[in-house]
Amino acid sequence: MKSDESEGAASVMTEVFSTESANDPHPIYQKLLEECPVARSQTMFGGYGVTVARYKDVQHALKHPEVFSSKDVVKIGNNVPLLPLSVDPPDHAKYRRLLDPQFSPRHMAELEPEVRKLVNEIIDGFVTRGSCDFHEEFATPVPSTIFLALTGLPQEDLPQFLRWRDDTIRPQGNSAEEVEAKRHAAGQAIEAYFVDKLAEKEADPDGRLLTTIAHGEVDGRPLTHEEKLGMTHLLLLGGLDTVTATLDCMIVYLAEHPDRRRALVDNPSLMPAAVEELLRHQTPVMMVPRIVTQDTDIDGVSIQAGDSVTLLIGAANTDTCEFADAGDVQFDREANRHLAFGGGPHRCLGSHLARLELRAAMEEFHRRIPNYELAPETTINFSPGIRQTERLYLNFSAATPIS
Repeated sequence: MKSDESEGAASVMTEVFSTESANDPHPIYQKLLEECPVARSQTMFGGYGVTVARYKDVQHALKHPEVFSSKDVVKIGNNVPLLPLSVDPPDHAKYRRLLDPQFSPRHMAELEPEVRKLVNEIIDGFVTRGSCDFHEEFATPVPSTIFLALTGLPQEDLPQFLRWRDDTIRPQGNSAEEVEAKRHAAGQAIEAYFVDKLAEKEADPDGRLLTTIAHGEVDGRPLTHEEKLGMTHLLLLGGLDTVTATLDCMIVYLAEHPDRRRALVDNPSLMPAAVEELLRHQTPVMMVPRIVTQDTDIDGVSIQAGDSVTLLIGAANTDTCEFADAGDVQFDREANRHLAFGGGPHRCLGSHLARLELRAAMEEFHRRIPNYELAPETTINFSPGIRQTERLYLNFSAATPIS
């Protein structure tokens, strides 16, 4: 479909943001790809929003931030721009140059022994019990514990971090005003926390990530106070949420497809490719927003400067024009150029860390708990936007700690 402002497009848009879509996104992805790969419709706030589903179009938009801008597009309680996400090239590059070495493949390889040790300590907490809430007891603490170790922040601060995360990304409220107030309060609390922690690292550096930011320079000058807060705010949200959501997505799929789980248990060498394929097929971050800076068009649909654009990463990752048998999970898939980490200049800063966390977590979990299933009382519901469960109960054969 290539027509502007259609009721059909608006209807499909509503489905995209529903809980039903988050639980089983593939039918709506296919509907979008087949019927309205570029849909333009009026938003509830006035103006127009455009949804883009095809792989080639999403990839094009990600590679051209001069047209599809990320500048200040994410406003979720933050009082300062989230850096480097909220700035475009060329300014974007100077912040990446500061942070990229902390997330390089080489640095991640150095962290791997510590990451596996932390993962096994978490598994020790429930492995002898024969059951667990995977989301609460594994998917949440794994990336959170690693994030705190990477940044040099105290582990005892984790509970309040998780409250701030949830009040920012999945706030509960009876009205839009109540939700926004909760996000704003969380944003203020996050930034106040990092004011104190950055001051501590300025006075007593420890060589970890927060120290890098506290003493960071760009263009030969020290980072400003706002720049430091923008970096730490973004890192907290990214470090505590998306890997948790990804682990939830992966384990639900494998619990519901025991043949695929058994293939990984029988052949652990498949895990790196399986992580990539499950990132594609189960894409946890379903969409990313952009703002159009100049009039353009995609596939014959006119888009005006000022329009908001939603790039449907999940739909792009199931586009059969890019992925043969896209609806099927193939651990031996070749040329898996999925967009789960985005693309272009704004490609996820922490993608190498995320891959390390996912690979280590999945390998160690399946090494120690090879046979598991969803508990009979479990009802799986994923949150829309970023697909994360609230509860994920597993039953398995109790084992002896071996970490």
